[in-house]
Amino acid sequence: MWTSRRRTRAALVVAALSLTALTAACGGSGTDKTAAAAAGGSGGKDGGAVLKIKDPGNSGPLAVAKKEGILEKRLAEVGAKVEWGGSYASFTATVDAVRSGSINVLEGAISPVLGYLVSSKDIKIFSFTDPVNDPAAPQTDGLVVKPDSPIKTVKDLVGKQVAVNKGGRGEYLLLLALQEAGIPADQVKRVYLNPDQGASAFATGKVDAWWAIVRAYPEAVAKGARVVVHGRDLKDRDLNMQAARTELLTQHPEVVRVYLKVLQELTAEAKQNPDKFQNVFLTQGPTAISGPRLAEENAKSTYANVPRFATAADASFVTDVAGVFQKYGVLPGTVNPSDVIFDLKPAA
Repeated sequence: MWTSRRRTRAALVVAALSLTALTAACGGSGTDKTAAAAAGGSGGKDGGAVLKIKDPGNSGPLAVAKKEGILEKRLAEVGAKVEWGGSYASFTATVDAVRSGSINVLEGAISPVLGYLVSSKDIKIFSFTDPVNDPAAPQTDGLVVKPDSPIKTVKDLVGKQVAVNKGGRGEYLLLLALQEAGIPADQVKRVYLNPDQGASAFATGKVDAWWAIVRAYPEAVAKGARVVVHGRDLKDRDLNMQAARTELLTQHPEVVRVYLKVLQELTAEAKQNPDKFQNVFLTQGPTAISGPRLAEENAKSTYANVPRFATAADASFVTDVAGVFQKYGVLPGTVNPSDVIFDLKPAA
């Protein structure tokens, strides 16, 4: 009988040990695995975190970082690594990749982050870039119309169709412009299109105007579009920002600090040597630029401000942008800045 009991206890111990080993091998529960995948996994000196970034294209600080392997080297010092992902036509497409775990660090503006946070709380802003206020700096966005368009001012938009990116910077700037001009927002039809779709709709005359942003703006102007108003002409509070998955920020803050430090260093270098940061991979083809376009992009780099750590004082920017969206029904409720901003703090 005692032998039988000992055998039973031994069998139970073996079964328990086997279950523990199996659980460890499988990575725990499904929720744990999802969080670990989004944050970058585990192991290594800093948990073996993986920084997942969208493809930077053919220009800018991150393009140089990718070409020269700078992030790979710097992240290795804290036991982490970087994975470069695909290209995305809009911020909305990028956040879909964030939601799936394919991307865990992204750049953009406050406005689209607010739209994302309506349904998800899994990203936070850890860095802001202050606006460029020098009047000599090139413009970076604008409400554009065809050269022969009867639209001369914002007030002429009444009854017209304007292409904007939904819940993003384009829609924010249009609503802000209408507000400052005293035009009820429902008197102007907003047509929601991503940048590529907006360019096509504008070129074919399917919309009367388009708020072009980032690289779409200089391309539109180069093709003859006339600018009605720029974002810089408005009381624009929508700062450029860097955001990351909350799991990455809380579990691997040093990894995110390394990313931001590299971005700061390369942005500062681009101010002094902008040519290096254009046509990084290709000097010919659709992503390569030359002539006036190259000169303009170099000027943007020269005037660009260096990204900085986000602080509690930035809550006013979030509140102001959210206020515009809430007023016109883009956001269904109030936004708590603490749900948006992550105080990463510089390393000691």
